[in-house]
Amino acid sequence: MKSIRIDKVNLHLIDVSLKAPFTTSFGTMQSKKVGIVEVVDQSGLTGWGETVTSDEPDYNEETTVTAVHMLEKFLIPAILKKEIAHPDEVFDLFHFVRRNHMAKAALETAIWDVFAKKNEKPLHQLLGGVKEKIEVGKSIGIQPTPAHLVEKVEQYVHEGFKKIKVKIAPGADLAYIRAVREKLPDVPLMVDANSAYSLQDIEHLKKLDEYNLIMIEQPLAHDDIIDHAKLQRQLQTPICLDESVYSFETAKKAIELGSGRIINIKIGRVGGLREAKRIHDLCQSHNIPVWCGGMLETGIGRAHNIQITTLPNFTIPGDTAPSQHYWDEDIISPEVTMDHGIIKVPTGSGIGYEVDRNKLKKRLVHLASF
Repeated sequence: MKSIRIDKVNLHLIDVSLKAPFTTSFGTMQSKKVGIVEVVDQSGLTGWGETVTSDEPDYNEETTVTAVHMLEKFLIPAILKKEIAHPDEVFDLFHFVRRNHMAKAALETAIWDVFAKKNEKPLHQLLGGVKEKIEVGKSIGIQPTPAHLVEKVEQYVHEGFKKIKVKIAPGADLAYIRAVREKLPDVPLMVDANSAYSLQDIEHLKKLDEYNLIMIEQPLAHDDIIDHAKLQRQLQTPICLDESVYSFETAKKAIELGSGRIINIKIGRVGGLREAKRIHDLCQSHNIPVWCGGMLETGIGRAHNIQITTLPNFTIPGDTAPSQHYWDEDIISPEVTMDHGIIKVPTGSGIGYEVDRNKLKKRLVHLASF
């Protein structure tokens, strides 16, 4: 394998608006700022990554502003002009910074991209991916009424999505899921609570068992694995951990405790592709299925999600829906598309998509070069 040296990093801060508001138990998002990381190696090749942070510290402690600060002050200086034999080394280069996983992942994934291009290979081949196609699910935010939700689910089932994820919160749960099941009894369905419940809601959550759900995602506190284990023992439906698993070590502890039967792997949440792959391999060895969640990424983040989902233990359709479902115009070319719920994995080197610099420039708020 050819090594790389990062000679330059461009950090593009852009502002993007969603086609429609997206509501979860955290609140409603209509737009977001995104840090786009462009690394340039000694031969002039470029690699791309993005901060998957929100403007508010609701999903975790990071925001786009804090991620940009960590990149500028600590992370970019840690890799500039260093000879990197393999992107796995980047995780250790960032070890002196505690957490800040989304900031780390934005730079680490860009380095994976340029390393794959340097070695003229698709990124998924370097990761050990085996799939040529991946199945896609659709995430639906909290709707005004159960009837609105049923209409949305019917639309996305008709479009061919292989799994439907419904956001829930107290007061917007049982009646909504009941309405979907009455109309669509066989659709592959899961719910995502984004930490909206506590163990005091255990009897209420047990009522979800009758709706034949694939999983209940992160029903309890964002940093909990103890109470999730207690809840899982009371539920027939598998619990899926999301926010609670932010590293290989937390995944290991959660599996030992029995905190859930499924894990959602998000590259940004765990600090990059190396850690995502380690968690995948750990789960595979324990017969814990995984899937790739979404963070309302631009096409750059979606491209990385596609690449990681080619690993064999990603057996549940992820949230990597096509670009057009979220953006009027994505910043990559070609945009991410699907055919009846299937995305073909690109075969070009790196992430397999090109960044459209004109589209990037149209949304630019600030550019810093290092």
